[in-house]
Amino acid sequence: MCQDEIGFGVLGLGMGTHHALAVSEVPGVKLVAVCDQDPMRMQPTAEKYGCRGYLSFEEMLSDPEIQAVTVATESGKHAECALMAIAAGKHVLVEKPADVKVERIDEMIEAAKRAGVKVTSVFQSRTLPLNRCIKNAVDEGRFGKLVGVHALVPWYREQSYYEGPHGDWKGTWALDGGGSLANQGVHTVDLLQFLVGRVKSVFGAFGVYAHDVEAEDTTTALLKFENGALGTISTATSAYPGMATSVTILGWNGSVQKQDDVLHVWKFRDETEEDEEIRKRYGPGDKSHVGVSSDPNALGAYGHHGHIEDLAKCIREGCDPFITLESARHAVEIVNAIYESGRTGKEVFLS
Repeated sequence: MCQDEIGFGVLGLGMGTHHALAVSEVPGVKLVAVCDQDPMRMQPTAEKYGCRGYLSFEEMLSDPEIQAVTVATESGKHAECALMAIAAGKHVLVEKPADVKVERIDEMIEAAKRAGVKVTSVFQSRTLPLNRCIKNAVDEGRFGKLVGVHALVPWYREQSYYEGPHGDWKGTWALDGGGSLANQGVHTVDLLQFLVGRVKSVFGAFGVYAHDVEAEDTTTALLKFENGALGTISTATSAYPGMATSVTILGWNGSVQKQDDVLHVWKFRDETEEDEEIRKRYGPGDKSHVGVSSDPNALGAYGHHGHIEDLAKCIREGCDPFITLESARHAVEIVNAIYESGRTGKEVFLS
């Protein structure tokens, strides 16, 4: 291991396999070890990357070559494992959501401050070029008064996705924090608040329509944003065969609509020279493909490289991560408020 390389360990080899691949491909970092309590997942991954393999997270945390840990366990165990890593003096990249409970995220924030380590969360939608263009347009006031902020996540998962030793935690309240909204939809929840600002209140409903799961496989909510815009989000893992995620932002002076990373509408009253270039660069073209809407394995290492590069930079330079835990917690607030509203039948206001 080169002296200036940042050593990474990866915990949880479901989603963590994508993190392991990304770490192996990012310059300036090194995959030192992987960890999973299932030897049938740990051993092949360790052999594939020629790194150390651990069945015990405590043992991996004692590895002196590891400076940073990726936590990719069940969502309801994210804070527990991250706090262990922080206590061991490791920097942490935690998969989305940072945890299923806001108070546990707050514990992580305080622990990281006391330990002087960097902790960041995965929300790769924030890093995508098209989404950054939309964010810039919002920040520049090009939409004028925001009117509507709408998202549809009509995905599909087979029943087998929720079964077996590595799937039965999904769709549970304790370990998944919910279902289609908490797991699949949380990326889009975070993207909406990242693009246009904090949510003030929600009114939601959810149910189970196509699976044998504890929580939900279909959720819809009305969102009221602090800036006055009204919004909606609908999520599903019950919508066969699974379709692209769509986001629409409507304003007095302009509107944008996209599906996944493909732009369909980019129109403002006051056009600039860059607008036509954005339409050409991100428009439909020949970008049709099968994605994670119908295949959970289609994700690959997509988007994780940037998170790993960012954490390594923060470790070297002492700066704050692009996605701090403070900014990642609001998506969990929104998700939990929607579920509370669905249970009570009442509008729920966020702190």
